[in-house]
Amino acid sequence: MRVLFLDIDTLRPDHMSCYGYKRLTTPNIDEIAKEGVVFENYYCSDAPCLPSRASLISGMFGIHNGAVGHGGTCADRRPYGKERGFSDPIDNHNFNNLFRRAGMHTASISTFSERHSSYWFQAGFNETYNVGGRGMESGEEVIPVALDWVERNGKEDNWFLHLHLWDPHTPYRTPADYENPFEDEPLNTWVTPEIFEECLKHTGPHSLNEITMYNDITNPKYPKHPGKITEYKDLRKIIDGYDCGIRYADELIGKVLALLKAQGVYDDLVIIVTSDHGENLCELGICSEHATADHPTCHIPMIIKWPNGMQNHKDKELHYSLDLVPTMAELLGLEKYDKWDGLSYKNTILKGEKQGRESLVLSQMAHVCQRSARFGEWLYIRTYHDGFHLFDDEMLFNIKHDPYEQNDLKSRYPEVCAQGAKIILDWHDSMMKTSGSTIDPMWTVLKEGGPFHTIGHLEEYIERLKLTGRAEGAEKLRKKYLENR
Repeated sequence: MRVLFLDIDTLRPDHMSCYGYKRLTTPNIDEIAKEGVVFENYYCSDAPCLPSRASLISGMFGIHNGAVGHGGTCADRRPYGKERGFSDPIDNHNFNNLFRRAGMHTASISTFSERHSSYWFQAGFNETYNVGGRGMESGEEVIPVALDWVERNGKEDNWFLHLHLWDPHTPYRTPADYENPFEDEPLNTWVTPEIFEECLKHTGPHSLNEITMYNDITNPKYPKHPGKITEYKDLRKIIDGYDCGIRYADELIGKVLALLKAQGVYDDLVIIVTSDHGENLCELGICSEHATADHPTCHIPMIIKWPNGMQNHKDKELHYSLDLVPTMAELLGLEKYDKWDGLSYKNTILKGEKQGRESLVLSQMAHVCQRSARFGEWLYIRTYHDGFHLFDDEMLFNIKHDPYEQNDLKSRYPEVCAQGAKIILDWHDSMMKTSGSTIDPMWTVLKEGGPFHTIGHLEEYIERLKLTGRAEGAEKLRKKYLENR
């Protein structure tokens, strides 16, 4: 068996043509989708980058593995504890090690581990390749390594290759000579001029006035990623920049697929296409960042091409990214590890059966502290630290009719809010009863000063708000975080 795992950073499904996007952003991935299963309601349990991959690799929620943030105590996985043996059982049973246990040679081409000092991600790989960019590299630095590896190993049997591309991630960074294929196409955005004007008033980092987080500086190394946008016509720079990153990654993947086809191994190849998280593109006032526990940030693609499995099949059930671990274990004929939180959907891949969940709980602790319940048509968001966005403590959106989260319906449907809150509460209680710790890592984040990306920025940001015509927001932040602390 040969397995190619395509890990494309910051990829939201509704900007992929195989998920119905009007722009042709993913022609090569579209072909994979025709030969496999496309999961339409797939979510990372913990966002963004580090927490998401910690959950994916371990098969455990962040509340169990402990890695929920980008800094502080909770940027590291929780120690296993006194029962740890000569090696860590979580690493021994992680996603990568499934393929080792199945007798396969494993390799990874990624800079993720170094970027986040998350070297547990390498557990289970025979080989790892790091081009040294710490996640700031563009794909043309990565793909020669992948092509070389496939050239040397592709015809061999029993291998697993993890290929990670960052190109859709901020800052949008396609090469200077890469021509925009969407330059003459309609903008294809839900953001109207009226919505744009409202977004300009938003209080919070990564808004249109400070896309680069707390200032409007455009990094000269990444001229395609503006520091701010104040005119509607310039919104194209963001939408095109993001879409070009997706299209560029897809084109690079196409080169790898072409080589595998030339080697005659493509037809029987297992291919998994997914991402760590999506991207907010003006939803909740946030632009070019993955900073919340909402639908645009946590909704991710999952496409699986499996020999003799379902073809051109769309699954609409709710799934977590951490469900991939037990699914793959079952497909490979391996025993389930008792600490996995995931549920297998093997028969969805092989037979098209429905094996989803009734609800999901989504978490974000790096930019904000939020937990959300995704159930039916609804997304209920509960905020514990708003990341300086002045979010209400709870929000409710109908994702079916309002996927861009423009209409908060909490006052209209209190009974739905109660249902969402109970889902989160029941999940929390269940998780803590099965945790190796009595401490919810979210409270560790809060006690250490809040989400990592907010620490040390409050007072300077209040001053910036005053200087950019948002004095009202500055005063609200001052009262909330300075007077009441």
